[in-house]
Amino acid sequence: MRLADASPHPFWLDRPRPAAAPPPAGDVEADLAIVGAGFTGLWAAVQAKQERPEREVVLLEAETAGWGASGRNGGFVEASLTHGLLNGAARFASELDALEALARDNLEGLKTDLARLKIDAAWQEPGVLSVATAPHELDELEAEAALLRRYGWEADVLDRDAVRAEVASPTYLGAVWQHTGVALVDPGALADGLRRAALALGVKLYERTPVQRATIEGGAGGRGRGPVSLRTPGGTVRAERVLIATGAYPPLVRPIRRLVAPVYDYVLVTEPLSAEQRAAIGWARGQGLSDRGNRFHYYRLTPDGRVLFGGYEAVYRFGNRVDDVGLSRHPPVHRMLEKHLLETFPALEGIGITHAWGGAIDTCSRFCVTFGRALGGRAVYAVGYTGLGVGASRFGARTALDLLDGADTERTRLKLVRTRPLPFPPEPARWAVIQATRRALARADENGGRRGPWLRVLDRLGLGFDS
Repeated sequence: MRLADASPHPFWLDRPRPAAAPPPAGDVEADLAIVGAGFTGLWAAVQAKQERPEREVVLLEAETAGWGASGRNGGFVEASLTHGLLNGAARFASELDALEALARDNLEGLKTDLARLKIDAAWQEPGVLSVATAPHELDELEAEAALLRRYGWEADVLDRDAVRAEVASPTYLGAVWQHTGVALVDPGALADGLRRAALALGVKLYERTPVQRATIEGGAGGRGRGPVSLRTPGGTVRAERVLIATGAYPPLVRPIRRLVAPVYDYVLVTEPLSAEQRAAIGWARGQGLSDRGNRFHYYRLTPDGRVLFGGYEAVYRFGNRVDDVGLSRHPPVHRMLEKHLLETFPALEGIGITHAWGGAIDTCSRFCVTFGRALGGRAVYAVGYTGLGVGASRFGARTALDLLDGADTERTRLKLVRTRPLPFPPEPARWAVIQATRRALARADENGGRRGPWLRVLDRLGLGFDS
């Protein structure tokens, strides 16, 4: 199948799925309302009902559960809560020991939950290869592997011959192979499984139900004493507490708009590899893969033997524009990804592309989840995962529930939870800053990793943009 004929539907969602839960037919009362049925919202709904079965929990989703970034990603699960250990070390050095301990607990808890809830998400733990494809990237391998081992994760450095023996690409010069703390899943199956578990626990799910406005009843400007009112096309949901998990989609409250910018990531999936193609590229252990540039690719084998290949470009549209239909295809980027796929694996020349899609990532200036309060403290948001939220979203849900319940826990005392990232400027400066950063990252990749004046300014501001 030619790229032009590939389906724009995300591969993980291109299967029979549950019928959408109907919207509310009138007003609804709840103890807790959750806005957004991606991974954060789904985990929060499950956890809330497990802890307090008597609590009335309502989950509101503008499309269907898992429709956004949760169903459009590569299915990489990383233990890190900070978008990788290096980012955590740079931003949260004083509490990195605690963050990594919580990350380990979260990953083990996620695996336990999947077993307990009988969710078959095609979980695999072959490790992830972070491959150097430019000479300057080799200098970082030993230090990164040492940092991973310091925090208890198994990691090896592979030279050119060793990494090519694992996966046969002429572009590979070396790699870090992280064996533990990483996994691969089918994210669509994970979302469907969490949806099913939430319904079985008694969560009231309303799909195709966009929340149009959120206010506090009994006053203006957050000074009311009544419940939070969430207006939908079919009726109003009133709740004592609200968890906002809207990701990259238009935010209900102003703080999220200041902190989060939606950037589009694009992905290809090939037809299933033949036995000859698989033999030509090796990849017998099925590791996840990413390369190490500022603009990087991530890729993996799907459970049915296709290659999923994505990343490299992060495309921002002026005014925080998000459109799941109009922006899901971007032919120039998809053609570039196909070219890069064949450069990585020349033996796949002529392979068909069955799926080519995109999705918006909720990025923030520190690249990992951020929390905050809104609506007079009645609402808590958890957003900004920046593309590594498959595992961290479970922690984000748990922490947001702690904040809503007023619980004093190890999680709520973290600097990660108590502080906010530097906000993005308003338009048109937001668009200009993001475009300048994209160009500077591309130049750094072309110049042996040397960061130019613009990136050095961002480093001094504590932003440290790297991808």
